[in-house]
Amino acid sequence: MQQHPEPVSRTWWSRRQRPYSVAELVADCAVHILGLVVAIALGSILLTLATIDTAPEAVPALSLYIGTLIAVLGVSLAYNMWPVSPVKAVLARFDQAAIFLFIAGTYTPFLAVIGGTATGLVMTSFVWGASLVGVALKLIVPRRFGRLAILLYLAIGWSGVLVFQSLAQTLPMSTMWLLLAGGVVYSAGIIFHLWERLKFQNVLWHVFVVTGASLHLWAVLDCMVIQRL
Repeated sequence: MQQHPEPVSRTWWSRRQRPYSVAELVADCAVHILGLVVAIALGSILLTLATIDTAPEAVPALSLYIGTLIAVLGVSLAYNMWPVSPVKAVLARFDQAAIFLFIAGTYTPFLAVIGGTATGLVMTSFVWGASLVGVALKLIVPRRFGRLAILLYLAIGWSGVLVFQSLAQTLPMSTMWLLLAGGVVYSAGIIFHLWERLKFQNVLWHVFVVTGASLHLWAVLDCMVIQRL
């Protein structure tokens, strides 16, 4: 008689109806590790070249960005690999809160370029203010936030269209295309994040996350290093 996997209890942080297979967990771990390797390697190159040559004034913003990138991937790896337990529930809070910090951190290097303008100051205040509100909600009342967080992630992530003209006038066109591509990849990946019945759904979601993050990391490298050499 064929045995079916035991169902997983549905909670605010785990809504799946089946446990992940060993193959899914191994693949998901590999995707996270690949993302961390890319983040650390390219991030180190970015910070080194920016510090010694191309953008020393942007090093604080770049450090913040790289820090949030490594943090979001590291916390996500810990959460997704940890067995179901009270600790996993705590990690879920930090995993979802870290996404807000990462979105704000990703914006920071680009907004720093227009930071001396009223538009840059307003946008920076909005992005970080909204992200910190999201962090607080995820850490304090995660059960009552639910999937509304996805809408807030998207709203903050795409809020850059409000300053598109200012960024387009300041940033290289190649950087703008990389930014757009990363945003599209992130948004498309949400389909797999929500498609819970699909096998390897979580792996596919994280493939899109790592790809989007890599495109944005290359955009920062392009803007702060390559185009300034």
